[in-house]
Amino acid sequence: MKFSKDFLFGAASAAYQVEGAYNEDGKGISNWDVFSKIPGKTFEGTNGDIAVDHYHRYKEDIKLMAEIGIESYRFSVSWPRIIPNGDGEVNQKGIDFYNNLIDECLEYGIVPFVTLYHWDMPQNLEEDGGWTNKRTVNAFVKYAEVCFKAFGDRVKHWITFNETVVFASLGYLAGAHPPGIKNNPKKYFQVTHNVFTAHAKAVKSYKEMKQFGEIGITHVFSPAFSIDSNEENIKAAYHANQYEINWYYDPILKGSYPEYVVKQLEQKGWLPEWTQDELDIIKEMAPKNDFIGLNYYQPKRVVKNDIQNENQERTRENSTGAPGNASFDGFFRTVMLKDKVYTKWGWEIAPDAFLDGLRMLKDSYGDIKMYITENGLGDEDPIIENEIVDVPRIKYIEAHLKAVKRAIEENINLKGYYAWSVIDLLSWLNGYKKQYGFIYVDHKNNLDRKIKLSGYWYKKIIEERGEKL
Repeated sequence: MKFSKDFLFGAASAAYQVEGAYNEDGKGISNWDVFSKIPGKTFEGTNGDIAVDHYHRYKEDIKLMAEIGIESYRFSVSWPRIIPNGDGEVNQKGIDFYNNLIDECLEYGIVPFVTLYHWDMPQNLEEDGGWTNKRTVNAFVKYAEVCFKAFGDRVKHWITFNETVVFASLGYLAGAHPPGIKNNPKKYFQVTHNVFTAHAKAVKSYKEMKQFGEIGITHVFSPAFSIDSNEENIKAAYHANQYEINWYYDPILKGSYPEYVVKQLEQKGWLPEWTQDELDIIKEMAPKNDFIGLNYYQPKRVVKNDIQNENQERTRENSTGAPGNASFDGFFRTVMLKDKVYTKWGWEIAPDAFLDGLRMLKDSYGDIKMYITENGLGDEDPIIENEIVDVPRIKYIEAHLKAVKRAIEENINLKGYYAWSVIDLLSWLNGYKKQYGFIYVDHKNNLDRKIKLSGYWYKKIIEERGEKL
């Protein structure tokens, strides 16, 4: 089997992680510009002030993407670059930058796939309560409309939000992302609901503009599996999936929240303050979502949490996504298993669990169109005789593309694959020590770029439409 002509082979990035130019051409200050400069918040105090300078070098970067044969570039727009204070005046120079970036992609026949919110929010909105404040919902819708109007003639693929579970949980439960609040489940659930409301309103605006593109949202996809047939552990996996899959996917795709979670939130006093109007627009817009984006790196292997009163301090070091933590409500915990394979950062490599998870999604939500919007390997890439020989990345992506191929053979509606990431970039919390890209960036030598072995391998996969996988 070959991948069809309309299946997009792409790669992805995010504005804060690549652009730099944090205070140039009228850009406002973002929550990450501020948070990353608080001592101890990031590895060795790294921040996105320069990042990999994509803002000034986007032409060079897109040329390299074209050399690799990448068919689609998923990138995010920086909200404070477009509307520096969140909901006030539009910054024309910000619009110009993304117009140039989009046009450069199109020049090479690369399809732009645009994410509106990849975690960087204008700082003054953050100071006014961020996603806990309904003002931010309205500000986001205004910002989305500005982007649709400015870029929608050429951009036909839109993602509203990237990984709500991450910025909500690390922001309001672990305190490892802005605004750095710990152990506040009430605010965490309020944030998720406000984001889903903003998403629904943005989808409504987009549909009313009749630009004839498609719009959806990207969620983390990290399905939970019990480690055995013990009933308590099976229940723990069910609980994990209700809170971390269904809570995120149901409102978008079914238009309502999962009853299992809602009942428990009511009992605990954690239910978001929502209005009937908000619930109505979420319901009304659910059938209008054109696709769902999945960011898959690893599954969760879960057991019932039997460690009593474990109030583990969440820090940058243990907010890495590796297993070993109890859930915020203490119901389950994730574990590493001896018979599984893990990356250097403790993330399980499990293309089989990916396929099982995709089957679960189809069972739950039917024939929804899906893109793999992120999947990739974070590693320390070896340099041998001046070549970046990232063989583990090739093996990782190959195994996951085989799973994608198998899923398509089973009539699971997958329409694209975006490797994370197109270029080595700034990790939000961990600097540059973990690399993900097809393109290497030399931080000791003027941020010079070079295509890695994986980039040349990906080129061949694209040319052959994956036939030999």
